[in-house]
Order: sequence, then structure tokens, then C-alpha cells
Amino acid sequence: MRASAIVLAMTFGSLRWLVRRPKLWLHLQHVPLRQLSVFMGAVFLLFTVIGFYGDLMSGGVQPYAIVLTAAIYSGLNAVLWVIVVSRLPVFCIFLMVLQGIFLPVQTYLMHWVQNTFQPAPVPAEHGLHFAATATLIAVISSYILFSSYMGISGREAYRIKTELQLAQSIQKTLVPQINLSLECFEVFGVSHPSEKVGGDLVDVVHLPGGDCVAYLADIAGHGLQAGILMGMLKTAARTVLTDGNYADAGTILSTLMDRLNLVLPQVKEQHMYATFTALRLDQDGRAYYGMAASPPLLHWKAEEKRMVRSEEQQFPLGLLPVSDFQSHALAMKTGDIVVVATDGILEVNSSQRSGHGAEFGVEQLEALVAGHARLPLPDLAALILSTVRDFGRQIDDQTLLLVRRA
Repeated sequence: MRASAIVLAMTFGSLRWLVRRPKLWLHLQHVPLRQLSVFMGAVFLLFTVIGFYGDLMSGGVQPYAIVLTAAIYSGLNAVLWVIVVSRLPVFCIFLMVLQGIFLPVQTYLMHWVQNTFQPAPVPAEHGLHFAATATLIAVISSYILFSSYMGISGREAYRIKTELQLAQSIQKTLVPQINLSLECFEVFGVSHPSEKVGGDLVDVVHLPGGDCVAYLADIAGHGLQAGILMGMLKTAARTVLTDGNYADAGTILSTLMDRLNLVLPQVKEQHMYATFTALRLDQDGRAYYGMAASPPLLHWKAEEKRMVRSEEQQFPLGLLPVSDFQSHALAMKTGDIVVVATDGILEVNSSQRSGHGAEFGVEQLEALVAGHARLPLPDLAALILSTVRDFGRQIDDQTLLLVRRA
């Protein structure tokens, strides 16, 4: 009886150790069944040791058939946990309740084998030798299967790492740092993804007539999926802006947003969308802006030493079949700065640093720009990003677009 209690305690202890590792189960839920079978084989062999251990604690006198029954039962119970947690997690509570009858069912099964096949008793010396040898074989075999599984997982992880490095390289090509001096404007743009691949985009496109359009887009979400849609949006935007096929140069931003809103639903999943802010910068110093559900556009007026916010109540791009996106004139004088930032900057939370959970917010960004408006744009952007990183941990892509009237 003491041996059975120890076996039951070992079983519950081992299963509790496994269940309390959520990352392991999350990993197993996405493992192909063929690869998972190797892991289940290793788990089965490892937990058969519990059955052999019970025989050792009993002095090695149990018949071989009884010992093997207990070992196989313990191994199958562990495999059942792997199957349920990795493929049928809704039954986890039910399986935990079933563990309460684990020992009675095992005892009944062993009695049934004893009464049905009447195996002969085993001398203690032979039984101990059998249980010890079986334990050694089970442990070594389990180790081999675990090593094989880790080798398969390692190769898969290396392949994914290589693909992510390639995606990161493509990301840097699609979203390079922008540092541009025009006749009347200075433009600086930078994007720091929260993962290897991000969904934020900052770009400058030169128009056929010599003017240019600088824009910032933020794809909902982050990671590879958002990065792919970001690449599609950049291609579509450049196609619209460079074909020169618009009736009036003053409406180019409206035309751009209308066409992007028409194209994006055809190449994205239903829940995805993009916020968007664009600036048209003309050679003669005139400027225009257009917005689609993006954070406020901040305009630092150097002559008046004050900040002005511009917002537009409009749906994001690609979410609903709406039109009539508007563009507006933006009166910029010498020294004026326009700042466009994504939510990844404005919504950084300080909870992990200070515990009160405040967001960085628009007000702090305004104060930072106002206090350092004379800095070169690259230095101003670096100051903003470093201040945000000191304020809280980055959890979303962080992108800035700065424009100064030269």
C-alpha cells in the first residue's frame, strides 16, 4: 500500500510539474502530429518508470505481467495528458478529475490481470533485477526520443530564425531611415519594429512634377502578417503617386487614400486595417496633409512658440468601403516642425517602471518637441525615441515622421 501511495504521489507530482509550464503546452499545441508522436513516445517511456519503481518498493516480488501492466498504465496516462493538453485543452479539467480514480483503476486492472492470467510469483532477486533493468532501458530510450525531438525542433527553429532574418532584411529595405533635404523642407523618418518584422511604414515619394509626398502608415497589429500587408501598402501607394494620373494636384492625398481604401480589402484579412497620415510638400513651400484615423498631427509653430494639433474624424484604410477622404492646407513658416507618431510611441505605458500605469501620451510628446525644436531632426527623433524607451517597455512598432520648413 505504501508503494502504491508513493507511485500515486510521483505521478501527480510529475504531471503537476508538466502542467505548470504553459510555454511547453503552447509549443506542443502547434507541433505537427507526426513530430508530436516522438515526444509522446519519450513521455510514455519516461513515465513507465513509475510502474517499475512501484515493484522496486514492493521488494521485486510482483509477477512480471503485473509490473508491466502498471508501467504501461502509467505511461499511457502521461501520454493522455499530452494529447488532451496539446489537442483537446477544453477537457483538461475533466482529465484532472479523472486522476482521482487513477489508483483504484490501476489496482483493479492489476487484479484483473492476476485473476485472468494467474501469472506465477517471481523470486525477489529476479524481480528486483527485472525492475532495475527495465527502468534503465526506459530512461535511456526516453532520453534518445527526447533528443530526437529536440533535434527536430531545433532544425525547425533554425529554419524559422533564418526566415525571420530574411524578413528583417526585407523590412530594412522596405522601411529605410529617411533623411532628406528638399528645397523648402527637411524630412526625417525612422521606424523601430517591436519584433523582427513590423507593420509600420514611413516613406517619401517624389512626384513627377518635382513635389513630394511623405507619409506614415500603421498596420493594425505587428509581426510578419502586418509586415506583409505593409509591403503591399507601400507598393500600392507608390503606384498611385508615381503614375501621375490624377485630375488635380491639390487632391492627390485624397486620391491616394481613396485608392488605398479600395485596394487594401482585396489583399488583407478582414480584421486588418491601416491608419494613415500623408503630407504633400511642394517646391514652392506649400504643404498639405491628409489623415485616416491616425493619432494627431502635431504642428510646432516656431514664430508663435506654440503647438497646434490637427485631427481628422475618418475611418482607417481598408476597414469599410467609405470614400471622400479629405486633404487640407498646412501653413508652415520657417522653423515650423510637423511631427507624426504612431501609437507605439504614444501608448507606451510606464506601469513596469513606476507602477502607476500612465501612458506617454500626446502631451509629453508636445512638450518634448517644444523644448528641443532647434535640434536637427535626426537628433530630435533620437531624443524622442530614447525618452519613450526610458518611459516604458516597447510593445508595438514605434515610428516617427518629422518635417521642418527650411
